Amino acid sequence: MSAAPVLALRGVSKRFGAVQALTDVDLEIHPGEVVALVGDNGAGKSTLVKTIAGVHPIDEGVIEWEGRQVTIDRPHDAQELGVATVYQDLALCDNLDVVANLFLGRELRRASVIDEVAMEKRARELLDTLSIRIPSVRIPIASLSGGQRQVVAIARALIGEPKVVILDEPTAALGVEQTAQVLDLVERLRERGLGVILISHNMADVKAVADRVAVLRLGRNNGVFPVKDTSHEDIIAAITGATDNAVTRRQARTAEAQQ
Repeated sequence: MSAAPVLALRGVSKRFGAVQALTDVDLEIHPGEVVALVGDNGAGKSTLVKTIAGVHPIDEGVIEWEGRQVTIDRPHDAQELGVATVYQDLALCDNLDVVANLFLGRELRRASVIDEVAMEKRARELLDTLSIRIPSVRIPIASLSGGQRQVVAIARALIGEPKVVILDEPTAALGVEQTAQVLDLVERLRERGLGVILISHNMADVKAVADRVAVLRLGRNNGVFPVKDTSHEDIIAAITGATDNAVTRRQARTAEAQQ
């Protein structure tokens, strides 16, 4: 893992009226690693991802990209830096084929005419590189399975050659074989040197592909754990707040007083 993070959040906070959604959140993403972002419903995962993606500008804190402070006020700002986000709804057009979906809004042109041949060639090369198997790049998206649709959405995010990819619940509602296909693709993203933020409620998926697990609870950091050295129970305890009780708080105050 690279010593310098490609993306770092320092003390990020976000408020919506009277609701404090995020408070002093820190997060680092390094090239070639998968960081799972977990937490209970309402923990702030979606808000945090949307601040990185430029949907919700932060109120306080700093966002760093490759060591320099940056401002992300719009989705375009995040895309320009090299952040690609695949949301849970995938945002695919069922009536269009795979090639058209991959290049939607980024069509290749030659003399102001869409270059279908070049787009199809690049689509095949990208899918082959990622070991994505689909019947044809010219069949409508509606004809694909849930897992195939998910990997096409992830492949589309790579058209812009990002450095960080955010995956929002990529295995939700998928079967066992389809889930395995998506997890294989996540590992290939890591092998390509990309930083991956994986939002998931499935601890088996997290343990299978993540290098580190960052836990959010009530909009705050509640621990970052190396997957190999952390038990399933410890992660669940951080998510549910089982480690946050009167005894642990008294111990923390005592430790602070002794310092």
